[in-house]
Formats: sequence, C-alpha cells, structure tokens
Amino acid sequence: MLTAFAVLLCVTAFLAYLNERFVRFPTTVGVTLAGALAGILLVTLDGVGMIPGVRHWVASLLKTLNFTEFVLNGILSVLLFAGALGLNARQMLRQRASILTLALFSTVISTFLIGFTAYGVFTLLGLKVPLLWALLFGALISPTDPVAVLDLLKRAKVPAKIETLIAGESLFNDGIGVVIFLVMAGVAGIGAHHGAEPTVMNVLGLFAREALGGLAFGAALGGIGYLLVRRIDQPAVELLITVALVIGGYDAAATLGISGPLAMVVAGLVMSAVKHRAFSEETRHHVEGFWETIDQVLNIILFAFIGLDVLLTRPSGAQITASVIMIAVALAARYVSVALPFSLVRARGGYGRYTVRLLTWGGLRGGIAISLALGLPSSPYTTLVITATYAVVLWTIAAQGLTIMPLVHKAIAADSEEPVQG
Repeated sequence: MLTAFAVLLCVTAFLAYLNERFVRFPTTVGVTLAGALAGILLVTLDGVGMIPGVRHWVASLLKTLNFTEFVLNGILSVLLFAGALGLNARQMLRQRASILTLALFSTVISTFLIGFTAYGVFTLLGLKVPLLWALLFGALISPTDPVAVLDLLKRAKVPAKIETLIAGESLFNDGIGVVIFLVMAGVAGIGAHHGAEPTVMNVLGLFAREALGGLAFGAALGGIGYLLVRRIDQPAVELLITVALVIGGYDAAATLGISGPLAMVVAGLVMSAVKHRAFSEETRHHVEGFWETIDQVLNIILFAFIGLDVLLTRPSGAQITASVIMIAVALAARYVSVALPFSLVRARGGYGRYTVRLLTWGGLRGGIAISLALGLPSSPYTTLVITATYAVVLWTIAAQGLTIMPLVHKAIAADSEEPVQG
C-alpha cells in the first residue's frame, strides 16, 4: 500500500512538473491528460511487447490503492470541507433557494434522462444491460464534481454571483448524487442498503434519512467546531480541531448511515460563515492556508489518478461506441436538467441569459463519478459502466475545461449589458 502510494505521488509530481514546465494547461486538466496519455503509452508498449507486463504491474498498483476507498472514504471529506470553507457562505445563503433548487432537481432529472437514454443506446448496440444498471450509470455521472468545478472557477474569474451559484450547486449536487446512487444501488440489490423492499416509501425514507440527516449533522459539526475554537487562541490546536472535525465527522456520518458528503459541505459552510469571529486574524490565515494547500495537493493527486485509470479498462468496440455516444447524452441531459429548474429561479435571482450555458459547459465530472463506477461489484455490465464513465469524465475535464474561457467572457459581457433584476 505504501509503495503504491509512493509511486503515485512521484508520478503525480512528475506529471505536474511537465505540465507547468512545458504545457501550462490548468493543473487539473494538464495532469489528467498527461496521466491518460501515459496510460495509453504504457498499454501500447505492453501490447507490442517492448515492455511486457508493464500494464499489469501498473494496474496492480492502482488496484492496491483502491480508487473508490481513496476518494469516497479518504480524501473526499477533506476536499468538500476545504472547498466549502473557501467560499463566501453569506453570499451562498442569499442564493440558497437557487442553489438547492438546482442541486436537487437538476440531479434527479439528469439521472433519469441519462439512465433511460443509456438503456436505449445500450440495447440498440446489442449491449444487454438491465434498466437499473443504466439508471445507476445515470446517478453516478449526473452530479458535477466540486473539485473540478471549483478549480475551474478559480481560474475563470466569473462574476461572484455566478461563481457562488455554480460552486454551491456543485457542492450540494455531489452529496445528493451520492445519495441517489446509494438508493439506486440498494434497489438493484448491490449496495449497502440492499435487502430492503424497494417500495416508494422505503426509497423516499432512505433518501430523506441520508440527505436531511447529512445536512443536520453537518450543521451540528460546524456549530461544535465554532464553540470549541472560539474559546482558545492557539493556531496549531485550532487547526487540529478542524481536521478532527472533518475526519471524525465523516466517519461518524458513515456509521450513522447519513450522507457524509453533505455533512462536510454544511460543516465547511458553517465554519466559513463564522471564521472571522471564531479565529484571530493570524489563526485564520493559518487555517485557510492549510486547507487551501491540502485542497490543491490532493486535487492534483486525484486527477493524476483519474488519468492513469485508463489502464483499468479493457472495453470492446461496442462499449467504446456506446461510451462516445454517452458523452453527447450526458451533455444534453445536463443542459435540459439545468434549464428546467433554472426557469423557476432565473427571474427572482436576476441571473443573465448565459448562466444556463455556463452551468452546462462548466459541469465537469471527476473523481467521484469514477470512484462510484469502480466501486461497483463485478458483473457483465461493470466494464461498460466504467468505460462510459471514464469517457464522459475525460471529455468534460479536457474539452470543456479547456474551452470554458470564451463562454465566460461572453457571459461577463452579456451580464454587463443586462439590468439585474431583483
């Protein structure tokens, strides 16, 4: 395990160096692409016999690390808390109706749009996949990845109101998406909640317990953290309290059977809202600097891991064709699932006409989708789901991540011409 992580760390540092030294793409995009190209090169060299066995060796290292555990039960809690801590919680509170409306309805609509369309596409291509597995794919690929989105927003410099909307929607739809995936997995009989009778009331009850329980628990964690740090003034101890809050809180949420991701988002937002009162100025700089650095480092490692995951897929021709089609399906579903609920909040929120396009094209997928896919049990359908997930993730990070800037500039220009409504 230690050897595998050491190899991953060294490879990540090397890929990040190459990107910064020669290419200078945004770090997450550059590292992901470099990892994917390195993986394809290793597959090619192994296939032609130049370095026999290298693919198997590297794939074994990646499996040793266990990407699903690494993300869902490892760094996800840190990334979500750090992302929420760095946001303007007061601004997010003012936009809470828009954010929560988009996060909930967009994720649900997208899950079923992608799921049913994927079922039809898979069937037409002769890939006999059960409807529940197609819906599982819809659930895991629908939420945008907050890690990728927050990194995108930092360099795109979109207007503050739009940044808050996109970041907030991404943070919350991530937690909601994981809950929907777990519910779907339980109904399909392959998840932690399998065995319960899949009635409407059971499904709704499970969703409410996971989601509402996560929100409430996160608020309690944030409140406890505030009460503890405001009574002392020792940077190292206060920083330790925030770390314990994240690691211990996420583990406790899993034990209680509630949503850890949602709990971390809310806990981070609570701490963000009170950080000017809870910490002295010196301590606040220490705490914010620590979480920002940890966020950036783990972010880079995560996206290097995503790139190298190409070594774990062995798709057939039909599966590759289906995966390419799913890129277009996911993009269209993202647009529809954003546009419909957004029509309820646009006028009241005073958002510009480019907002839906920004939400659509800025809806990057990342490590959470891949970790959920790789965590699926072995079955005749697993390789297809993993391949389609990887194709959508790689497209959004590379194509959309590299071409978002012209759309941002158009949005800024359009917003400056439109009067803001109340």
